[in-house]
Amino acid sequence: MQMNPYPNKQKPNRVTFSQSTGQVSWNPTLTGLRQSERDACEFILEFLEQGQVSQSDKLKFLRAVDTLSSAVRSQPNGSMNDYFPKSILAKKIEVLILEESTEVLVSNVRQQAMLCIVALSQVNPPFYLPQKLDLVNSCISSTFSLPLIAPSLDRKESASLYLQTIQALDDLLQALVMEGLDPSMALLQDFLEIILPWLTLSEKVHEQTRALGAIARMLRFICNFPELSDMTEFSMSGKLIGILGLFCMNANHEISTGASEALHYLFKILVLHRSVKQKTEVVLKDLQKHFRGGWFANMQSLTMFFQKYLTPEERADVLMVSMEAMTSANRKDAFAASKMLKMILKYSMPEIGKVPEIIQYIYHNVNNITETTAQGTIEKILYLLAQTYTDEVILTLFKMEDQSQRVVHKPWEILASFPKGYEVIMEFLMQKLTPYQKSKEQETSHGMEISPLIATRAIQELLLEPSRRMEIHTFFSSLFMALLFRISFLVLEGDTDIQDEQHITGWVDPVSCSIEALKTLMLSTGYGDHVSYLQKLGGWELLSSPERHYEGVTLLARTMVIKNCWHNSPIFSFIISMLQDLNYTNHLTAFVFMTELLQCPGVAAIADEATLRILANWFQHEEPTTVKLLLRMVVIFAKHGNMVRQLRVLQPYVLNCCYSLDSDIVTETFAVLKCLTQLLSWRQNASFFVQLSFTLGPFFEEESEHLRLMAFETYRALLAKVKRRVLVFPLKHQVLNLIVPLLLHLEDVNVSVAQICRPALCHTAVILGWSRLEVIFAEKDVWTILRALLKQKANKAPWFLKQCVAFFKSPQAPIRQTAVRFAGQIIQTLDRREVGDIEDVYAALRSMQEDPDPMVSCLATQTLYILEAKEKQLANTPTSCFCSRRP
Repeated sequence: MQMNPYPNKQKPNRVTFSQSTGQVSWNPTLTGLRQSERDACEFILEFLEQGQVSQSDKLKFLRAVDTLSSAVRSQPNGSMNDYFPKSILAKKIEVLILEESTEVLVSNVRQQAMLCIVALSQVNPPFYLPQKLDLVNSCISSTFSLPLIAPSLDRKESASLYLQTIQALDDLLQALVMEGLDPSMALLQDFLEIILPWLTLSEKVHEQTRALGAIARMLRFICNFPELSDMTEFSMSGKLIGILGLFCMNANHEISTGASEALHYLFKILVLHRSVKQKTEVVLKDLQKHFRGGWFANMQSLTMFFQKYLTPEERADVLMVSMEAMTSANRKDAFAASKMLKMILKYSMPEIGKVPEIIQYIYHNVNNITETTAQGTIEKILYLLAQTYTDEVILTLFKMEDQSQRVVHKPWEILASFPKGYEVIMEFLMQKLTPYQKSKEQETSHGMEISPLIATRAIQELLLEPSRRMEIHTFFSSLFMALLFRISFLVLEGDTDIQDEQHITGWVDPVSCSIEALKTLMLSTGYGDHVSYLQKLGGWELLSSPERHYEGVTLLARTMVIKNCWHNSPIFSFIISMLQDLNYTNHLTAFVFMTELLQCPGVAAIADEATLRILANWFQHEEPTTVKLLLRMVVIFAKHGNMVRQLRVLQPYVLNCCYSLDSDIVTETFAVLKCLTQLLSWRQNASFFVQLSFTLGPFFEEESEHLRLMAFETYRALLAKVKRRVLVFPLKHQVLNLIVPLLLHLEDVNVSVAQICRPALCHTAVILGWSRLEVIFAEKDVWTILRALLKQKANKAPWFLKQCVAFFKSPQAPIRQTAVRFAGQIIQTLDRREVGDIEDVYAALRSMQEDPDPMVSCLATQTLYILEAKEKQLANTPTSCFCSRRP
């Protein structure tokens, strides 16, 4: 096993060997040494130069090194390199250890060699990291490989020697793990990495037991140091807990006891360095109660430490170790791992790190797990991770799927197998479909976040799983509209998430992907005929066309209505809930789709007052397309015939659209008003018709011929609704107000307007009860009509005069001519009591003398002469109002 040396740690100078002889040259200084120490130096020098040596010479060499180490240690600034290179001595001792037989234990050379290394570790210069790891590896291998030595009367000496060797190994490990006055947690981790394979890979019980013993004793040694500055460098707590936890459930009592003891000391280390100081003593007492307890007690402690004392990455290591055990060929290991994870996952899952690594492992091994309990455990892990770390799980699955030569559908099947989790994941993915409306409840870690494209692909994968067809109906409406909104966004605004494609290896067309997901949703809920019908009409192609996208949206909604889709009403309710936000980005797609849905009587019937208030608020929107769609909805409500309540809420907003600054909206509004007038009954909508009659008047003088024509058409349709018995104030007043405008517009430059005014006048005469005038209105020319009206309704002459004056400013010269001429006729019929307001008429006529049309100007002058004549006629009356206005 290759280990990395510590960073920032300088290695001491190496001893150089002669390439020709392979020997080492040095000249030890013997000054200051006692005779025994000098003899030791001489023997060491002699031993290093020998080839084959005896057992006695080996032991004598080790004693000599120990003697020299004691001498160096007693010196103030002593260094072994002053006598012999320490690295050479260590290497020679390592060779002696490796030369010892692993078949039988008959010599104490191995034991003395390890103690000699302990002595060397206490003198300068210190061992560098690779040297320590080589020594530990050699000592572990030499000791653990020994055959099983069971205590017995006939092997008493061998057993005693073995125990001494084990003790020497412990001393060596404890000595080498030290750096200064404290143990190094980084070194501890390196040593454990050397020992663990003897536990996890060996099939021999005695080797596993020796490994567990060594681990337990090392951890117990670390417990003597309650304050360690480099505890953060020990990153294998999770891995170690997972391994030891599994071995606690081993059928062999010796192994389970050893694992339990090692786990106890590991827990103790975590408590000493991670618990709150005030609670440390209490937790340690509870741990001591369960020391060497049964597997259940160990699992309880393990669960508690998993929840409270491990970091997210360490928890991930526990899960990884357990999952590796579940994929092993040994059914007992798989069962033990499942049992341990079942207890760990019994409670809410805390924060977990390394989620992508866990998902990758599941993806590659899920099909290899055959044990039933293990399968269920793996599925639960994936489910829990997907609920909390949806971004990482989905992204990793697609990354593995796109990189793999084969597609593994099992993870998607697992995600779909939990009903509640399926809905939670789907809801999360739906929120990801709209990048501008990110979920606030779920935050991602590790900088990983699902793009809308990845969310779409994940939705389709989950929809393809047949096990959750019933659950799809619960969120069909919201998912249907979310996908449709996504398509609109992509088609009309373009994909802004190309940078997120770095998470996958291939390029996928976002529009096609979203449309396929929408098709899959409809197929999964039994709407296959809808998909086929829309395909025949070319609706799917229209949806992907930037120029005709909204035609595709309309066709999709129309298909839902024609095919009587059960979800039409829920979809409508969902759209309304979205439109509560007046800044909703996808409102146009929503309105286009909803307008078609309202063709369905069942959908229109659920439009309650709250719904109508939401729609009414959108009339304030400045976008012409939105307002036009709202106006069309009003017509649809009217066509259903039983939507009086809904119409009453929206009618004032429709009338207000007549005054929009956008000419297109005004034109659309009058088309709607004309339609409403034809569709609605007087009895249920009398108030609206009265308001409409007052609204239409100003538009009779609209410059736009088309708009003016629609105003007169609407008024004619309105009059057709009116019966004489319902003609009361204020409608009667307005009808009288509009008689002169109708008469004057018989001279309208637009022939269509003139043709509409005559039947409108006839109906006016009918509802007013003017039977004699009705015939005249129908057949005679405008001048005959004016004279007849003035003759038969002389009492209304002042009222008619006032209406005429209003048309002095008409943009049409023929109408101005007729208005001035009629005013002149009226003035001639006025008596003294009816000329009270004649001053306004006089001022208006004087201004008309400057009219650009010569005929109008001439008529205005003539009418002024008529006024003067009328003035003279009434001059003999002292109270005449003309006395102060002589020219």
